[in-house]
Amino acid sequence: MNQSDTFQLDKSTLISSSSSKMDMQFQDSAYSLRQKLALTCRILFDNGHDSGLAGQITTRTGAPGQYLTQRLGLGFDEISEDNLLVVNEDLNVVEGDGMANPANRFHSWVYRARPDVNCIIHTHAVHTAALGMLEKPLVVSHMDNCVLYDDVAFIAKWPGVPVGNEEGELISAALGNKRALMLSHHGLLIAGSSVEEACVLAIAFERAARMQLLAMSIGEIQDIDSTLGKEAHDWILRPKRNAITFDYYARRALKNPRNADCLRPGN
Repeated sequence: MNQSDTFQLDKSTLISSSSSKMDMQFQDSAYSLRQKLALTCRILFDNGHDSGLAGQITTRTGAPGQYLTQRLGLGFDEISEDNLLVVNEDLNVVEGDGMANPANRFHSWVYRARPDVNCIIHTHAVHTAALGMLEKPLVVSHMDNCVLYDDVAFIAKWPGVPVGNEEGELISAALGNKRALMLSHHGLLIAGSSVEEACVLAIAFERAARMQLLAMSIGEIQDIDSTLGKEAHDWILRPKRNAITFDYYARRALKNPRNADCLRPGN
């Protein structure tokens, strides 16, 4: 097919063709699982998700009931591939030094409820937290944010610190089959099929919250067409596109001298 032939094609055909070309053109991310998790911590810190020691990021290791997470006492900007922990679903350390954040308990509940989830991100990003203070659900009303369209659940009332099994049951039930959850007076939760997907969604969530607050300060947010929103969701949220986007965020993070210790030398 030559270039002029594409002007006769409908949108669905062009989307399918572009997706196939993207899959052939680009490789999956070459980073190891530990590197992806450490990089995600640095990427999120650089994109407004810093809140002291609050927040957790986990990913399944492949061993039943075990996942990687950061060590309690370190901020996202201090996480490297060498200081991550492997813990079991009871939060007992299997590999590494230190202890996990006790709030990781609700991650275990989500993993039990959702076999399709391989990475969970929970942060108290400032614009998301501000929106949560208003007890407002996230509104997706811009093309860039459609990666989250019709994919965000909502908890309107704060259940308290999430260190008990009660919070784990509540959060996992409220999430349902969605990829994201807005927790009023608290923060955001992302349940991704991969580290790359979860990282991309977390950045999109905080950006959407910031845009929502800006728009609300001016007037009433207008809904977008649901069919087009779902079309954009599926177009953006593809594994290969997530890998490409993650690698871009990783390159950007590693240009920052502060992140020089994230990966082992030579990696």
